[in-house]
Amino acid sequence: MADTRPTLAILGGTGDLGWGLAIRWLKAGYDIVVGSRSGERAEEAADKLAGFGFPGTARGLENAEATAAADIVVLTVPFVNRQVVLETVKDAVQGKVFVDVTVPLVPPRVSRVQLPPEGSAARGSQEFLGEEVRVVSAFQNVAADHLADIEHDIDCDVLVSGNDKAARETVLGLVEAAGMKGWHAGPVDNSAAAEALTSVLIFLNRTYGIDGAGIRITGEPRSGADR
Repeated sequence: MADTRPTLAILGGTGDLGWGLAIRWLKAGYDIVVGSRSGERAEEAADKLAGFGFPGTARGLENAEATAAADIVVLTVPFVNRQVVLETVKDAVQGKVFVDVTVPLVPPRVSRVQLPPEGSAARGSQEFLGEEVRVVSAFQNVAADHLADIEHDIDCDVLVSGNDKAARETVLGLVEAAGMKGWHAGPVDNSAAAEALTSVLIFLNRTYGIDGAGIRITGEPRSGADR
C-alpha cells in the first residue's frame, strides 16, 4: 500500500453501509478504522474484515478514538443517531475531511423526501462541526448490499458536494477506489439533491421491484472544463 494513502475511519462501520464501504476500501489497499459506540463491536467487525486477507489493515475503536486515529472520517450512521455521533467526535475531527453519507430518512415514510431544517444533513454537519472541518457529502444513492458484494459491478454514479474543492477531489478518489464514478456536484448546500434522491430511489425500488436503483450522469465532460 502506498505510504501516502490516508487512513479512513468509518463511523458506523458495523452497519450495512459502513461495512460495504469498508470492505471495498480495504480491498483497494486502504487502512480502515471501524468506529462504533461499542469498542467491542468495532473490534469484532474489524476482525471479520481482516479475515478477507485484503491489502489494507483493519482495527476497531470507539467513535472518538477512531476519528482521532484517522486522516479522513466517514459518517455512515442512521440519521436518527447522527447528532450524538457528531457531538462525540467534534473535537477529534477538527482539521480533517469529514465525509457525510447520512440521509434524513424518517421512518416509516422513508420513500418521502423529508429534509432537515438546515436544508440537508451535510450542511447541518458543516454548521455544527465548524469551518475547520471540510465536510463532503457523498454515497447517498448507492445500495448498501451492492457495496457489500465485492464481486458486484455497481451501476451507480456518486454526487460529491462540499465547500472545499480539494476535499471534494480527495473524496472523488475514494469513490473511484470503491469501484464507482464520482462527479463534482458543487457546494455542501447541493447535498440536498442527493439526499432527497435517496427517498425517490426507495420509492422506485418498491414501485418497480428494482434491486437497488441508482443514478447515472449522462454526457461526456468537455476537455478543460472548469470543475
